[in-house]
Amino acid sequence: MTHPAPKAFVVGHPIAHSRSPLIHGHWLATHGLPGSYERVDVAPASFAEFLRDFPRAGFVGGNVTIPHKEAAFRLVAAMTPRAERIGAVNTLSLDAEGRLHGDNTDAPGFLAHLDATLGADWPETTGIGAGRTVTLLGAGGAARAIAVGLLERGLPHLRIANRTPARAEALRGLDSARVEAVAWERVPDLLGGTGLLVNTTSLGMAGAGRLDLDLAALPDGAAVADIVYVPLETPLLAAARARALRTVDGLGMLLHQAVPGFARWFGVTPRVTPELRGLVVADIEGRR
Repeated sequence: MTHPAPKAFVVGHPIAHSRSPLIHGHWLATHGLPGSYERVDVAPASFAEFLRDFPRAGFVGGNVTIPHKEAAFRLVAAMTPRAERIGAVNTLSLDAEGRLHGDNTDAPGFLAHLDATLGADWPETTGIGAGRTVTLLGAGGAARAIAVGLLERGLPHLRIANRTPARAEALRGLDSARVEAVAWERVPDLLGGTGLLVNTTSLGMAGAGRLDLDLAALPDGAAVADIVYVPLETPLLAAARARALRTVDGLGMLLHQAVPGFARWFGVTPRVTPELRGLVVADIEGRR
């Protein structure tokens, strides 16, 4: 008796822009695996119905993107402790009993890209192990996921700045002893003690506003990360590169966060390779 090839999905609204099918399709071809991965556009009003019915459509699981991550968190039957702490789900699968299970792979995806770009010893080489801190710009869902990942890694101190102070203050609940909420206006004065600066806002994204921040006060050896990946080099990263600081772009987080889901659905743990990155970069730049 033959079993049907596994099918996975990415669900969002809108979803035509998603590059996840390109990533997973590359891995399926690389490993010679049967199966498929497709975009599914589902409006918020229909999302609960989609989650209930997708196994009957032959899907074994999938990814969740904007605007459904918080709704998925509320609707799954079980989830990983990390997803519970983040309060959002981006990866769905069925457990052995057929229950809907949720995970959030944004945190390990961000950290895996940091390790690959800066080296696993980046807390020491950026000076975080010697008194410097991580400064996160923004307090939305991405900031929460990244903060959880950094806290799980054992970072001693995080500063979170947001233009709406109450949202930054809310993230202190992750670990009030290690997380500090600061006013957006104070960021320039705090850069001298920052070893890793991370932009989690949409500022710098194509079509969005510009993040105007003078990086002169960042110490030598500091690193700058931006989760925006269109454009690949944001004005913030260009300013950091001009100062000869190490930079971490947003594309690697997208690539690395996809690994756990693929392994769960298709039974093979893929690698993020220069070939895959080049494929996605070509798509971003319209060269495919």
